[in-house]
Amino acid sequence: MSKSPAKRPTLVVYPGTFDPITNGHIDLINRALLLFDKVIIAIARNSNKTPLFSLEERTDMVGQCFPGKEGRVEVDIVSGLVVEYAVRRGASALIRGLRAVSDFDYEMQLALVNRKLERDIDTVFLMPGLRWVFISSTIIRDVARHGGDVSELVPPHVAMALKQKFDRLL
Repeated sequence: MSKSPAKRPTLVVYPGTFDPITNGHIDLINRALLLFDKVIIAIARNSNKTPLFSLEERTDMVGQCFPGKEGRVEVDIVSGLVVEYAVRRGASALIRGLRAVSDFDYEMQLALVNRKLERDIDTVFLMPGLRWVFISSTIIRDVARHGGDVSELVPPHVAMALKQKFDRLL
């Protein structure tokens, strides 16, 4: 009887700005943990965006979302091409979230470019649970900016950080 080869641990990168992290992001990360051994949450420096929270604030907020999963979830800051970062880290795939059909065109183009740049990195599309499908960081920021209640859409520490941030800006 032949032995099956040892299972190689799988590593996936979930890139984004996470400004701020939402319950939808957390749902996707937890879904990814069912498929992969480890998820690196890659907080991207994006020169095309002006984030509300600094990289350090975002890293701290994201890190607080996964107590007890320190060996399976890592938070890192990324600049440059995410697909090159994934190769450097030894990842087998990138995770991308799809909330609606409108996300698909952009995400498909991005996946195809990444595949052209690096054939060994796959893109895995995941959909959040139905209760999170309508939320985005942009919507969360807009609601919080106008004093709306986001407490059911983000973790408590993120809701507090949003409130504090907008209280200071007013």
